[in-house]
Amino acid sequence: MKKHGGTPMEKYIKYRDLIDDLLQMSVLFGEDGMVTYINKAAREQLQFDNKTDRVHISDIFPNEFERTATGFKYAYEFGSDIHDMMAYRKNKTCFRTETKIVVDSYEGLVYLCMIRDVSKSDFLEKEILRVTKEAEEAMKVKSEFVANVTHELRTPVNGILGNVRELISKEENKETLKGLSIIERCCNDMNGIINNILDFSKLEAGKFTLEPRRFCFRNMMDYVKANHINKITEKGLEFFMTISPDIPEDIISDELRISQVLNNLLSNACKFTSFGKITVEVVRTTQLGSKAELFFIVMDTGVGIDQSAQDKLFKSFSQVDATISRKYGGTGLGLNICKQLVEMMGGSISVNSEKNKGSMFSFSIWVDIPDDEVAELTGTEPDIAMHKAMLIAREMYENEQVDESRIYGSEKNKEELNKNISKLILSIEMENWEKAEMFVNVIRELTEEAPREMKTLALKLKMAVQKENTEKALESCETFGELL
Repeated sequence: MKKHGGTPMEKYIKYRDLIDDLLQMSVLFGEDGMVTYINKAAREQLQFDNKTDRVHISDIFPNEFERTATGFKYAYEFGSDIHDMMAYRKNKTCFRTETKIVVDSYEGLVYLCMIRDVSKSDFLEKEILRVTKEAEEAMKVKSEFVANVTHELRTPVNGILGNVRELISKEENKETLKGLSIIERCCNDMNGIINNILDFSKLEAGKFTLEPRRFCFRNMMDYVKANHINKITEKGLEFFMTISPDIPEDIISDELRISQVLNNLLSNACKFTSFGKITVEVVRTTQLGSKAELFFIVMDTGVGIDQSAQDKLFKSFSQVDATISRKYGGTGLGLNICKQLVEMMGGSISVNSEKNKGSMFSFSIWVDIPDDEVAELTGTEPDIAMHKAMLIAREMYENEQVDESRIYGSEKNKEELNKNISKLILSIEMENWEKAEMFVNVIRELTEEAPREMKTLALKLKMAVQKENTEKALESCETFGELL
């Protein structure tokens, strides 16, 4: 009478159907080394069948098992360890496996061999290494190519720019000066595009590094303001900048990159805002020891962005729609570069905007505080401070809404139209046609919802300004004023 359900081999045979369904290859063999059972996965891979083939374990693993008169010799200790073995199929082809062999020694020995084919994973690992190496090589080639191309582009552009500026300083003819000014502006725009492409290439290749140093924060903000105030006020926009008094005089960070982010956001705000105002707010949201988080808010009353299109903003080479690049220019790289720079400085960037209701961009960065200024500052609970900053930002954003200005016939709309017509007349009388064209574009935006008669008049006004026809332009301005 057999005890405990029979010999080990009989116990395994009892569970044959269960073992047969295992995804892992499983092989049973006895003390004599002869294989008594091969499950379905092993039969398919090894091409052996225990019902028709007399298979010895050394036929499957000839490098690890040696067949003897009484059984087999083996090179490993059986148990829980997993061994690297080469398994051979019936046709003598082989593949690498990870194999574990366990022994049941009750009333005779039986060996359960569990086999996992790792040849595919080996291939995939090698393929991944190959693809990674190729990608790194391609990235290196691309980075070098971009660096070379941008350098080659910058040289002639700067050559043109230098000669144009020299000609501008000597030229007196107004028509020629206008053409030279356009060339100068185009060269500056080209240099900006070249810088963006170079920065993007460095960031993509992981070769972009920050250069933190001590600098006066308020001096940097004054410099940023000076860079943009002329362009902003020339468009007839108001410009406000507020810096929280609890921000220390000196901080340690990359001044150039903070300025780059702010310059990009302010350039966009100026580009997409025809009337109203642009506001910059900076607050310190928290301080942890010698580190502080600064929160920047840049708001405008411009064209705004539809919520469904906002996910495109921070993607490379992407703009809200195709008409943006045609009307305003740009490569779509600026905000993507800003996002990566802000994240490198430990922060994040976001946007809150509605179509025709302006935009609010906000970003945070972490900076170091010099030792001599740390003691003068007090810490703030991060969550409370950030919540307060966001409330300030949202309140400012909502207060700055000028959506009524775009509703033709509203009081704000009439006010903006009269203001821009007055500026247009002054520009025409001074023969400053570049500014005149800017103001006539604003008038066309303000009359987008106007009756056809007003829209036609706005178009005629624009054509007169483009042709620099003083008489017709002033006549159209007078008619516009009468209709208002």
